[in-house]
Amino acid sequence: MARATLTRQTATTLPPPGELARVPPHPPSPLRTPRRGPLQAALEGRGWSIVRPVLDLLLLCAAVVLALGGVRATLHVDALRAPLLALAPLVLSLLYLRGLYRTRLRPPILDALVPVLSAVSVGAMAVAMLGLFANGQAPPQSEGLRAWLFALLAVGLGRMCLSLVQLWARIHRLVERPVLIMGAGAVGAQVARWLEGHPEYGLAPVGFLDDDPLSIAAVGGRALPVLGSFENLDETVRRTGVKDLIVAFSSVADAHLSSLIRHCQEMGVRVSVVPRMFDAINNRVDYDTLGALPLMSFTRVDPKGVQFVLKHAFDRVFALVSLVVLSPVILCSALAVRLSSSGPVLFRQRRVGRDGREFDLYKFRSMRVDPEDVPSDEQAGPLDFLIGGDTAPGGVEGEDRRTAVGRFLRRTSLDELPQLVNVLRGEMSIIGPRPERPEFVELFRESIDRYADRHRVRSGITGWAQVHGSRGRTCLAERVAWDNYYIANWSLGLDLKILALTVVAVARKAE
Repeated sequence: MARATLTRQTATTLPPPGELARVPPHPPSPLRTPRRGPLQAALEGRGWSIVRPVLDLLLLCAAVVLALGGVRATLHVDALRAPLLALAPLVLSLLYLRGLYRTRLRPPILDALVPVLSAVSVGAMAVAMLGLFANGQAPPQSEGLRAWLFALLAVGLGRMCLSLVQLWARIHRLVERPVLIMGAGAVGAQVARWLEGHPEYGLAPVGFLDDDPLSIAAVGGRALPVLGSFENLDETVRRTGVKDLIVAFSSVADAHLSSLIRHCQEMGVRVSVVPRMFDAINNRVDYDTLGALPLMSFTRVDPKGVQFVLKHAFDRVFALVSLVVLSPVILCSALAVRLSSSGPVLFRQRRVGRDGREFDLYKFRSMRVDPEDVPSDEQAGPLDFLIGGDTAPGGVEGEDRRTAVGRFLRRTSLDELPQLVNVLRGEMSIIGPRPERPEFVELFRESIDRYADRHRVRSGITGWAQVHGSRGRTCLAERVAWDNYYIANWSLGLDLKILALTVVAVARKAE
């Protein structure tokens, strides 16, 4: 029996000093040169910071013109309706104050909808107050509501489409910004691997700077070259043309590192820093000051708090409503499985959920059941195949015995619908980390850093990892990182976002 083997993930653990080794300071291959062209200029850098406000202003102006009845009516607008003309600059200013024109690593699509709604609504109220101050009454309600609705749709859809265009161009590597990584240790190598594997961030790493880099073996692999020491910063920035730098730990003193960061800013290089103790940071960090010293206070999510009680109540209501609404689909799927091949309609498998409790997870059976097999059709034996260094189990394991109906159910994720019963029974949640088999849990707990954190919350049918493509036989360390991010940053808003993204994820190939 070929037994699964895993190597210890070193995403957050630095190797001991004895494993330090020098790396040649010059690249063994030609450097990646910055992209040029109109698409790069429009969708990245300074061009992007101009395109977004200009597009928003044009869309806002068009919304006001439509609300007033057209161009001719706008040119001859009376004093009562004139305050509506201030809506466009007011909303544009509010969008700027909300930080929606700052450059972000990932194009904000769903995340920008709430700030846009807030900015347009506040702008519409400001227009009404302006009318009361200037004319003694607000603009007519019909025009005011139309202006609010048209502006909301125009800006919301416009920004969403523009972000999707930028995301598409990045994924197809039509646009990208070169980035230099300061620190060639385990964290720096992890940053490089993440950026190389996720072009949607729009950053293309060109190499590292480090005075005393770790060996390639010690950091789990490093395909990019170490371009030199920190003293070569000016020359490396000039030679590579980078406008972005990521600081990802190094052995240099903090005082010297701070001076290097200030020097980069003086050269016009945007600096991002991976903070120390990043495992303890989430979106609930409070910033304060102690005199001139900055302080950050960490708040941890409590999976047994009131918020999770509300989440679990929502889960059961959602599961019950879904079972009723989707009952025709569930019955048709069950009938198709029954007619496609002999064997049970439902497939049961032991999984590990919250606090390490085991339960039976339900799916529609998607494979043929051979007479000599035990009634478990989804794998040929949990440890009978080689997983590899960091690949998660899942998908088709062993011989492919899927039926035609089973392929369709898996491709559309309809085979997951019986898990709504698990949610009703309180064994699972709608959203959370995917549950794993007990034998794999024991293996991964010893091999993957912070793997056991997932058992602080209930397992889910869908999750933050799944909507980011970590489904089936994908990178296990990456999946664990997504799941731990979800647990640390959980909110009802994040759950709603995952539900929306699940609709898109289901359309992707599941295996």
